[in-house]
Amino acid sequence: MKRSLKALLHALVALPLALVGALLVLVGLLVGGALSVTALGPWLIAATLRGAGALASVQRALAGGLLGVRVETVPQLPPGGGPFAWRRAVLADRRAWRAVGWVCLAPLLALPGLVVAFTGYVYGLLFLLHPLLRHVNYTTVRAPDGSERHVSLEWFGVQMDTWPRWLAVVAAGALLLAAAPYLVRLALLPYEKVLRSLLGPGAADRRIHALEETRARAVEDAAATLRRIERDLHDGTQARLVGLGMHLTMIRELVAGGAGAEQVLAVVETAQGNARQAVADLRVLVKGIHPPVLDQGLDAALATLAADSPLRVRVRVEVGERPSPAVESIAYFCAAELLANAAKHSGAETVEIEVAGDGEVLSLVVRDDGCGGAVVGAGSGLTGLRGRAGAVDGTLECDSPAGGPTVVRVVLPYR
Repeated sequence: MKRSLKALLHALVALPLALVGALLVLVGLLVGGALSVTALGPWLIAATLRGAGALASVQRALAGGLLGVRVETVPQLPPGGGPFAWRRAVLADRRAWRAVGWVCLAPLLALPGLVVAFTGYVYGLLFLLHPLLRHVNYTTVRAPDGSERHVSLEWFGVQMDTWPRWLAVVAAGALLLAAAPYLVRLALLPYEKVLRSLLGPGAADRRIHALEETRARAVEDAAATLRRIERDLHDGTQARLVGLGMHLTMIRELVAGGAGAEQVLAVVETAQGNARQAVADLRVLVKGIHPPVLDQGLDAALATLAADSPLRVRVRVEVGERPSPAVESIAYFCAAELLANAAKHSGAETVEIEVAGDGEVLSLVVRDDGCGGAVVGAGSGLTGLRGRAGAVDGTLECDSPAGGPTVVRVVLPYR
């Protein structure tokens, strides 16, 4: 009932608002066009475009509040550059011209909703109350013989005022009132679709927004990786190399001071241990940047991951032509993160990794028999994996109902 009342209110308000807006915008454009030979014309057109955008925002908010039509807001032009740069940007903004197109079309699109609302509700109520209204709303008809009769409603030459004919009128009124909410929403469908098409982001806007988000994630990921490398080098490898240098200095001092062989050998063993650990740390660091095993192919790299995992892991790789190194690296790190998630959070015993590539798309599917409940954005690392995949226009989908199983599918382009 509440939804029907909101749709009726929108049908009543949308058309007057659209008519006033279209009139103002058309007058502004016509006057601005006539004055375009002067300096005032472009400014008036630019102001009209911004006014059309503001009016379109009001109509978008009205549709969202009353019809539940959610239209993503297109970001406004960033300020700056001076008034002439602002005017030039507004005149060249295709989104502003789309708003003008919407404002001009809105009256035509809002008219069917008002007509259907008036027909359904007003005539439905009049027909439903016909047995009462026929006594006060009628026309007096005089017959040739001088007699008079009252005619309240007549359909196709048949008078509907007498019993039981007025039952048909009441039934028609009840049917109109019952169907009116559905008919109003149906009449407003073109309004909603054109509203989404013209005021919502287009394909280019969505693409730009996705690229901006992907770039931001890639920059953040690169910065985090650099911070991790710097921290690992500073806290691990650098400290061990400093210790190795100190031990070498001690060895030199011991040898110069004529120390015994046992003392020198003890310091040498400690220095060798530091050297071995520094090399191991460097290998781990390099593996985190680009695992050397990837040079042998994705199948060998995933087999190594499976061998190192505490879970039972089955790997199946069906890839003909090798994808680009960047795509292989993303697939490897996605599989590594998903294996780690399965070991830490899912309580799974078995994990299946399937990789398939057809030369166009590389598909990575990781399935575990755990408890499920994994959600992207819930701290499981899936958000980072989605951002990593999105950096190359890839996608990540997670299907993890409560009780399991969890299936994560990563699709990446080959190049």
